[in-house]
Amino acid sequence: MASSTLPVLRRALLYVPASSPRFLAKSLQVKSDNVTYDLEDSVTPAMKPAARTALQEHLTSLSKADTTIGEIAVRINAVSTPHAVEDIQAIAALPSLDTIVVPKANSAADLALVDDILRQAAPDRGEGSERPIKILALIESARAVMDLREICGATGRLRGLIFAAEDFALDLGLQRTARMAEMAYARSAVVTAARAFGLESVIDAVCTDLRGAKATAQIRREGALGRAFGFNGKQCIHPEQVPIVQRLFTPPPKHVKHAARIVVADEKASAAGRGAFTVDGQMIDAPEVGKAHATLARAKQCGFDVDAFKEEYKDQDLE
Repeated sequence: MASSTLPVLRRALLYVPASSPRFLAKSLQVKSDNVTYDLEDSVTPAMKPAARTALQEHLTSLSKADTTIGEIAVRINAVSTPHAVEDIQAIAALPSLDTIVVPKANSAADLALVDDILRQAAPDRGEGSERPIKILALIESARAVMDLREICGATGRLRGLIFAAEDFALDLGLQRTARMAEMAYARSAVVTAARAFGLESVIDAVCTDLRGAKATAQIRREGALGRAFGFNGKQCIHPEQVPIVQRLFTPPPKHVKHAARIVVADEKASAAGRGAFTVDGQMIDAPEVGKAHATLARAKQCGFDVDAFKEEYKDQDLE
């Protein structure tokens, strides 16, 4: 169920523990497409009520105009726990909230329940409103992978899927390796389902290496592999990961230029009644044109002046 509104850019999704006043304050200075305040894994059971209260106060006083955050989200506790309803009720009516991240989304019923609670807690921010509260679903289990079709169709609020490698490995008894080859089927299934249902975002696993040259090299490897699988974003657990990840999921200028050449050439070929043309000696067919348009759309989201790139090639001769 694709959104009728403009897609949200989520190259990086940064988790911030809601139980830490220091991290809550520091999050306002992070230039990230998405900051997801966490009430789940990073908060111990005993601290959950206090974390919920602290987050409520933080979001109440937060003005998005005063931050560099693109999207403000909250990861609630799983609907199978006694905490989820209280989490949603505490934050749903807050104007600064954009999105709820639902962990351990094992079935369509899990998302339907969140949707139902949202309709009661924030009736003016439903699917047809100007600013609906959106949902991102974490895919963490074998059952979820098997039920992706139903999960993707559960609610019109759903905007993306997030693959949780650590919990998926735990569920299947796997040992996560550097290239995650043991999870290739699941990762491909998540991307395929997200694309099939027209979801805005499909976000890859966390890199657990945090700092230093080794960590930077690993996150770059994982990012390149994620792009190859079709992911368009990645989860982050430290602010230093964010700029690296956002660069990885931004089209390189040379790719944007090449896409602009293809689109301009296609427009000229269509005007001339030609069904085939070449760019840099490569025969261009309909799928290549489609990929070029997708690259330009993504580039525009990331801040490129796409029209300027196209203008640069308006006088190129058609090959």
